[in-house]
Amino acid sequence: MKSNWLVGVALVALAATAQAHTHLKSAVPAEGSTVTASPEHIALVFSESARVTALTLQKDGEQEQKLAPLPTEASAQITVPIPKLAPGKYQVSWRVVSGDNHIMSGKLHFTVASAAPNKAAMPEHAP
Repeated sequence: MKSNWLVGVALVALAATAQAHTHLKSAVPAEGSTVTASPEHIALVFSESARVTALTLQKDGEQEQKLAPLPTEASAQITVPIPKLAPGKYQVSWRVVSGDNHIMSGKLHFTVASAAPNKAAMPEHAP
């Protein structure tokens, strides 16, 4: 009787795992982060291989722009170059198709901070 219970628990666990969908595990820049310089690329790490079908970048109050080139093959990690970003708040929107043909999408938010003035380059004030 105890072994039947263990088999049942194992089957439920396997079914739950099989129903899981691709999700974003990590990103560079990270969700909610503030970076001090414009990143050169966006890197997304997914829970399993997926094919990216859309990737856009939008600064608050401005037009959304498509990022390219997108990878042509499914992968668990993608890296896409981005243009130089001005200080401000940004949103990256992504859409992928997983190996089981489920379409998943999400958003990533980060801020590019204004560069702090370089104290060495500032003129000295005379008394």
